[in-house]
Amino acid sequence: MNKVFTKKIKTFDNAKSGLDETIFHNANGYIGVRGTLEEGVPAEWDTMRGMYINGFYEVIPMKQAENLCNFVDKKETMLNVCDTQTIKLNVNGLDFSLLTGKTLSNERTLDMEAGITSRAVRWQSPRGDKISLNVKRMTSFEELSLFTQEYSVTAENFDGELVVSSLHLPEVYNYSDPNDPRLAADSEQFLHCITADIKDSISYTVTETAVSKLRCAVLSAHALDAKRSRVCVSKTDDNTFIYNAVIHINKGETITLTKYTIITDSLRFEDPLKTGFDKLSAVLKNGIAYYYEKQRRYLTDFWSKAMMEIQNDNEMSLAVNFNMYQLLQSATKDSFGNIAAKGLSGEGYEGHYFWDTEMFMLPFFVLTNPRLAKQILKYRYQTLDKARENARLLGHKKGALFPWRTITGVECSGYYPSGTCQYHIDGDIAYAIINYYLVTGDLDFIKDYGAEILLESARLWLDVGFFDKDRFVINMVTGPDEYTCMVNNNYYTNMVAKYNLEWAVKFIKLLDDKDLSKALRKKLKLTDEELTTMSEASHKMFLPFSEELGVIPQDDSFFDKPVWDLKKTPKSDFPLLLHYHPLHLYRYQVCKQADTVMAFLLFPECADKDIMKRSFEYYENITTHDSSLSKCAFSVVAARLGMRDKAYSYFGNSAKLDLMNLHHNTKDGIHTANMGGCYMSVVYGFAGLSITEEGCFLNPFLPDKWEGYTFKFGYMGSVLKVEVDQTNVKISLEDGDDVSVNLYGKLQKITKKTPAKAPLQ
Repeated sequence: MNKVFTKKIKTFDNAKSGLDETIFHNANGYIGVRGTLEEGVPAEWDTMRGMYINGFYEVIPMKQAENLCNFVDKKETMLNVCDTQTIKLNVNGLDFSLLTGKTLSNERTLDMEAGITSRAVRWQSPRGDKISLNVKRMTSFEELSLFTQEYSVTAENFDGELVVSSLHLPEVYNYSDPNDPRLAADSEQFLHCITADIKDSISYTVTETAVSKLRCAVLSAHALDAKRSRVCVSKTDDNTFIYNAVIHINKGETITLTKYTIITDSLRFEDPLKTGFDKLSAVLKNGIAYYYEKQRRYLTDFWSKAMMEIQNDNEMSLAVNFNMYQLLQSATKDSFGNIAAKGLSGEGYEGHYFWDTEMFMLPFFVLTNPRLAKQILKYRYQTLDKARENARLLGHKKGALFPWRTITGVECSGYYPSGTCQYHIDGDIAYAIINYYLVTGDLDFIKDYGAEILLESARLWLDVGFFDKDRFVINMVTGPDEYTCMVNNNYYTNMVAKYNLEWAVKFIKLLDDKDLSKALRKKLKLTDEELTTMSEASHKMFLPFSEELGVIPQDDSFFDKPVWDLKKTPKSDFPLLLHYHPLHLYRYQVCKQADTVMAFLLFPECADKDIMKRSFEYYENITTHDSSLSKCAFSVVAARLGMRDKAYSYFGNSAKLDLMNLHHNTKDGIHTANMGGCYMSVVYGFAGLSITEEGCFLNPFLPDKWEGYTFKFGYMGSVLKVEVDQTNVKISLEDGDDVSVNLYGKLQKITKKTPAKAPLQ
């Protein structure tokens, strides 16, 4: 299966360079490096030259025009921590640049099986000297602090002199765009050197933030394969290090410079610099070939569980594999981070974590790498005390409210109507924990972490909502649709709250039955009366419905507003959030993204199918899909409702969103949630996968444009392979114990020798 993406770059210009910086970035969940050109671009160009650490941040002021009680007045932001990717080349006295001389060929490649990106350039200088430049980059999955560059130059038609200058810049700036609310408004230097020196030709620095007091150590070492060279390492007055190699090269000869960068931080290590030297020593001893081999082995294991193949559509196969690979690159591998909205590919949304992780990305990991999924979920438990504090700041006497956007667990959203007011994040996290349990059966995780989160979230729902006669209502919240804010009884919010309350009680009963709940009951001072109230609130949760239209309203007042005419809105006015005041948007029936439709995705049995279909069609006409989280949700729901052509249409737009830059902002970073949604479209949509208390269910169909598709998923510790072609469906046991699945409503036991089979429906 093709997992190599190659892009031939015919023209090199400002408009396209930012997109390539994102598409060809390298990351491993701990560090991320933008795919900027080693030699750089002109100063006036719009480039985001960044290297990042997951969870590493500075605290900066957030100005409020009227700083009312407990308004957020500061936020955390992800930092550009250094620049060690700069390598400049001089050929016989002339600087190599794609803007001078003649570019004979130029392509970039992402190899998702080897875990590297590469550049292959043939260039002719203004003097006529021709070179071939090949660069390989890698962020290691074996040693998470390691970033490598293998820089090779071949003299095609000359004998002469090359000068290779490799830089290590410890003091860098963050990117900004004051015209885009999804980016920081100001470009600032947040890290300042406290140590900068050279030891045995290794440049090393320690930088520190002013407020968070976090430290980052960066070490850079080089290995040069050249017969005749003069090398020196020096430091300038501004703490820039330069590794300079003057090399005599003959026609047809190739020289290779291998650059090793180690990045460590004080969040994870008591002494980042000492740890950095220890790690670099081991790396230099092992050599680059060792890490290339480890990278390939890691990814062989990853693809063996996460494989997805589409027959007769290589372009779509490449897109879905690209999306899964980017999810792996973005996901934290330790307990100090999560998955940011842009992963580690850029500074869009300032490295913040949203509901995106639990709702759109985690399902992929739950089904393909439950160990990593559990690690990601633990982050929410580790920030639970801060969620409790956040609830108190908002006036709640009990419970926990997780922040809308955050790095460490504190709220970083300054515009509360479409930020903090999105209380549904508590229910989203609860849903993810329940989903993890239903897929894995991991009751120990529930005992140690999950149940406490659900109970504290359930307490929050009891505090924000109230009993109104024979129903439980929740007022003044915002659902997923950020064009409709601060409403009563948002359908999606009430549904996730209902589910959260129900399962909080259910988990305690499960733990009670195994005599595992005593410690948790004591810690939370949990009473049976409180559990009874939770159960009653869940049972009596108000879910609005319009008898007149036969449609589920997004909230109590949604149908009281005029409908926005999307057909008459100029294309230049999209996304609407950049062209209309929020209050103007709030007064209309217009949706940024799936909201009620998102509820249908999570709860396919929440309403009669005829009602869901009418509701789906209603929201289709008023949804802009200005959010990248939207079309994948519409795809899954359309598939479940039998609207197969629509399901595929929404899926196609979702799958290729970043590769084709469909939202025109991939330069700021990948859309990680959409990438997870793309996976969900195939597995939950086309394959009809559903895992509930009653078991595992599949109802596959085959899109008309495909000849077949195959994917794997995990269930109760076993790995299953699903194969769908034009006539049959086959589900095989790849690893683990025998399991039973419901295929088209018929329960079948799957063993190594007996797969489940059925004619395609």
